[in-house]
Amino acid sequence: MFGAIETNPPVLVCADLQCEYLAEGRQHLIADGDAIMPRCRQLIALWRDNLWPVIHLKRIAQAAWFNPASNLTNWLPDFKPTPGELTFEHPLPSAYSSARFAEYMSNMRSMRCVVLGFSLDETILSTVVDGFHRSHRYQVIVDAVACRQACVGDVASYKLVVTKVISNFAGVLDSADVIGASGRLEV
Repeated sequence: MFGAIETNPPVLVCADLQCEYLAEGRQHLIADGDAIMPRCRQLIALWRDNLWPVIHLKRIAQAAWFNPASNLTNWLPDFKPTPGELTFEHPLPSAYSSARFAEYMSNMRSMRCVVLGFSLDETILSTVVDGFHRSHRYQVIVDAVACRQACVGDVASYKLVVTKVISNFAGVLDSADVIGASGRLEV
């Protein structure tokens, strides 16, 4: 999965865990957001308890889409970055649209990233594809990511299709593949 010769834990990338995505009536409402929250909490707690690196991505787009003055762009209460955790704001779907994020990632060697959070069909998909073209390694935790309601069909089918596309550019894992029975990272 991550490679037996690697000893460093992967970096946990928390994508767009913002109030906007759970606000009823909003255009970008994440349909299955509540379903993945417990798994996200568990993974973040594992990383934080072990003092492993955590990166937070925050979508800040044009005011017509995300009003920067609104509290809807704030982090969800349980997912606020803690001191020592990196945060990157990105204006476009890909986190690489943040010059700071792109520079940070280009300066890291042999870094592995495990991704959880919202906007599977926008931020996560575009970041993974951009990272693939830069030879960065990502693993998407399928039971810890969510996407918005599809225009046609059900959310589960839409998520399956998006996940299949992502699998061309990154690993797709279940949290059980990452967290062993002991609650430790399976490396």
